[in-house]
Amino acid sequence: MTTAAKHNGAGADFHALDACHRQIGEQLGRLERLVEHLEACGVDARAQDEARAIEHFFSGTSQAHHLDEEAKVFPALLASADEALVATVRMLQQDHGWIEEDWLAIAPQLRAIASGYSWYDPAELRHAIEVFLELCREHIQLEESIVYPEAKAIAAKLQRRRATLPPLRFTGAAPSSS
Repeated sequence: MTTAAKHNGAGADFHALDACHRQIGEQLGRLERLVEHLEACGVDARAQDEARAIEHFFSGTSQAHHLDEEAKVFPALLASADEALVATVRMLQQDHGWIEEDWLAIAPQLRAIASGYSWYDPAELRHAIEVFLELCREHIQLEESIVYPEAKAIAAKLQRRRATLPPLRFTGAAPSSS
């Protein structure tokens, strides 16, 4: 198997997921700083630019990241005989729903700020963002400390097993279903 082929499997998926976690962490920091900036300076050009970029990231990249985890990471773990691991994955799935719900409350306020409006309630926005930050950071910590290592181990085991299988050989026409 070529080096390129090896990197096109689960390893590449995890590399992308890990990189996205770093991006999410950076965006969470930006979101936290935006609240501080809004309290100090109000809705100015910098706040508008930051709100626009942060809203774009969490409404796109972050949501796609959760879909990737649901499709590529969680299924193998949910099939595990380890009840604690399965419970952890179920909790992370629930977190995805809560993160989305929290985001749906924050996103319109950020879009308004990005458009130059200041109709938002600063105390309410601060509270909503604090809840969002805490949930996201705890969620990522749980994924990186338990779920990703387990998923990577399962993927490596499957890759080793596949490497021992003989190559598929097609000898003749496919069987008829009739």
